[in-house]
Amino acid sequence: MSLFSIFKVASSGMAAQSQRLNTVASNIANADSATGPDGKAYRAKQVVFAAQAVGDGGASGLAGISRAGSATGVQVTSVIEDPSAPRKVYDPKHPLADEGGYVAMPNVNPVDEMVNMISASRAYQNNVETLNTAKTLLQKTLTIGQ
Repeated sequence: MSLFSIFKVASSGMAAQSQRLNTVASNIANADSATGPDGKAYRAKQVVFAAQAVGDGGASGLAGISRAGSATGVQVTSVIEDPSAPRKVYDPKHPLADEGGYVAMPNVNPVDEMVNMISASRAYQNNVETLNTAKTLLQKTLTIGQ
């Protein structure tokens, strides 16, 4: 695997985690919305990841020796709705209450979403650190011949 492939792998991870953070933010923002754009209760969304082959990018190592091998990054394949049932909240005075006085609320669990947000944020930060380390290694490699 080329040292340059590290940049592709880490950047694919950053892009995927960025989309995950946006999805979590959307879920948290709609956690108390009684209706979504379709008139029904908002449904939590989840990001689905898949492995993605990343091209080698040519030479690998310090001497420019080309090696066979590939790196694997990540990509977002889809954003799906959580299939779990909406929460039922008893509020007979609510305009959207059913005959029993229950209102269908989003199936968003704010605690789970906060955990997802922290996890995605840390994964993003790890990818940034990987990029910074690879950059430092490349800079030091360039100074060897001086």
